[in-house]
Amino acid sequence: MAVEYLLATEEQREFAELTGSICEKELAPRIEELEKANDGRGQYPMDQHKKLAEAGICGLNIPEAWGGMGMGYVSRGLIYEEMSKTDIGFAFSQRGATEKGDFVLDSHLPDAEKKQWIDGILAGDVVGAFAHTEPNAGSDANNIFTTAVKDGDEWVINGSKCFITNAPIADFYKVVAVTDKEKGPKGGISAFFVERDRLGVSPGLPEMKMGLKLSPTSTVSFEDVRVPEDHLIGKLGWAMKGEGGNAAMWAGSRPYLIAFAVGAAQRAVDICKKYSKERVTFKKRIVDHQAVGFQIADMQMRVDMVRNMVYTNLEAADRGIDIGRYSPGCKAVGAEVCQQVAWDAIQVLGGYGYMKEYGLEKIARDCRIFSIFDGSSEIMREIVRRQISR
Repeated sequence: MAVEYLLATEEQREFAELTGSICEKELAPRIEELEKANDGRGQYPMDQHKKLAEAGICGLNIPEAWGGMGMGYVSRGLIYEEMSKTDIGFAFSQRGATEKGDFVLDSHLPDAEKKQWIDGILAGDVVGAFAHTEPNAGSDANNIFTTAVKDGDEWVINGSKCFITNAPIADFYKVVAVTDKEKGPKGGISAFFVERDRLGVSPGLPEMKMGLKLSPTSTVSFEDVRVPEDHLIGKLGWAMKGEGGNAAMWAGSRPYLIAFAVGAAQRAVDICKKYSKERVTFKKRIVDHQAVGFQIADMQMRVDMVRNMVYTNLEAADRGIDIGRYSPGCKAVGAEVCQQVAWDAIQVLGGYGYMKEYGLEKIARDCRIFSIFDGSSEIMREIVRRQISR
């Protein structure tokens, strides 16, 4: 597998391709087995996670001063695009597990304790999760019911979260909770660092999902969970900000997320390219039939278009340029294009595309989520509508 982004530096290219080759060699042969594990709920392979940690591919965003790589969005996007060519679910959870060092560093924990957690992430021994979404607070991120009430020098957290990536395997959570009901989202919602082993923390069983089966997702409940004051992340009341008041959906994360979908969509196109050069009908390779050749050409052009959108946004984010106007569009268009490419790939292979052995039905299942989570396509369009109507 090779990096497709033309402006990638040699260093970025080498690191991303190393990651892709490790996943293709070590993980690809096991995907079917891992998807079937836990009665079809799937399983995250921690042994593969450790192998990537040994190669330095954990905590890529952790500052160099703390032992990490301090990578920007473009470098990380390229790595996860390559990883996603093997399996989006694994890539999504690996990123979610190891890019949570900022939760630790933004807390008020003593430096010695922060270092223990950061070292654990870098070694592949510690997994983090972001506990934000609730049954009534997904796209409507302000409608949070989980509370954190001050009691002496501790906070007492009560509530339940759902659809939390890595919740079943996490060692710690960033928990978003209401700390001042009167202020609401404008200064009344805070975030806390909560260890899994604290009394009252209860992760649920992994959900039975349509796709991303190598990415464990579940509920997690907090019942009278007590944490010290130094477990506050950032400033009190500052957990919500930006469009719609949601810090979790700030501009840079949206195009970054689509890099994963681009990786899977490119894999679908590559499968079509290979098959169309081998499959012969009416004494011609099917790629030489215009109807099929044009369809594959359109698929590649659409993936290239989304890739360029993604990395233009990420390059701007790395430079500190405000991409609020472009980010939601990149998320919506990118998600929908990559989904369509996956379905078109099935059409190119015909009956074979419908069979599991070629892997296209899995890519279609995995890509479907991108227009739903981290801000649905409808919400992205609403954000753009608000911007253009001002």
